[in-house]
Amino acid sequence: MTTYGSFPGARPRRLRTTPVMRRMVAETRLHPADFILPAFVREGVSEPVPIAAMPGVVQHTRDTLKKAAAEAVEAGVSGIMIFGVPEDGKKDAAGTAGTDPDGILQVALRDVRAEVGDELLVMSDLCLDEFTDHGHCGVLDGQGRVDNDATLERYAEMAQVQADAGAHVVGPSGMMDGQIGVIRDALDQIGREDVAILAYTAKYASAFYGPFREAVGSSLKGDRKTYQQDSANARESLRELALDLEEGADMVMVKPAGPYLDILAKVAEASDVPVAAYQISGEYSMIEAAAEKGWIDRDRAILESLTGIKRAGARNILTYWATEVARTLR
Repeated sequence: MTTYGSFPGARPRRLRTTPVMRRMVAETRLHPADFILPAFVREGVSEPVPIAAMPGVVQHTRDTLKKAAAEAVEAGVSGIMIFGVPEDGKKDAAGTAGTDPDGILQVALRDVRAEVGDELLVMSDLCLDEFTDHGHCGVLDGQGRVDNDATLERYAEMAQVQADAGAHVVGPSGMMDGQIGVIRDALDQIGREDVAILAYTAKYASAFYGPFREAVGSSLKGDRKTYQQDSANARESLRELALDLEEGADMVMVKPAGPYLDILAKVAEASDVPVAAYQISGEYSMIEAAAEKGWIDRDRAILESLTGIKRAGARNILTYWATEVARTLR
């Protein structure tokens, strides 16, 4: 360190002296357009259903989902990612409610698209787990294993019905090998070259999904370790990235976000398409629970966590705080 007499020659603290100074030199800035709101819509309910493990988040009715979408538009949020929750009696081994044009997800997509038009990107979760009675993200073979190629056929059909229902963007989240190429081909076959694919490129088998299972009424028994990535692996995510880009992904995603900032940084450095990150249910619930206990400053912790995700390389962030934080920023 350079010194002059007994004083330091460099004083970085000069750029931290006032709020205006810190704002002016900030290297990372959050903006409402960074955010995508994940939202759940439940079939057969007349009032929103609170999710106990995610304070402040609900399973929407069709009407309250439309209201949430309109509020997101007003706040300047870029998109809404919709997850459908069918009635229990409509789940089966093949997840047929997920490809029924009158299934809850497709109905909700039409509702929201009619409500917001092109003012908000209407995105759909493209996966079978909410619709299967076994809770896995694909169809099972005779030995109870997820059948990759048979599942791809179901994903192709899902992509087409979701596009027909009004989705601007489909988000394949099942981590099946080859899913992006199959979905791109299925969309192009029906003349929907305009529908974009947000690939869940690096999706890890994480303990932080716990609250989400309640949110979608999951029927899962066991785990998803045979198709979601192992948390011990980093290079594997770059292989997944290369495959998704080769198959035609328009955007890519890392999920979870906070525990995998190193992966996010690697993917952002290597990708030539926009990179998103999903701040998942467990990340949300930990902050909300600690804040409820009075252990942390809730608002500061939310902004710090989101800033860290963007600093690591995310262009867009899926977060349950999307509308709230967008309003704050505006």
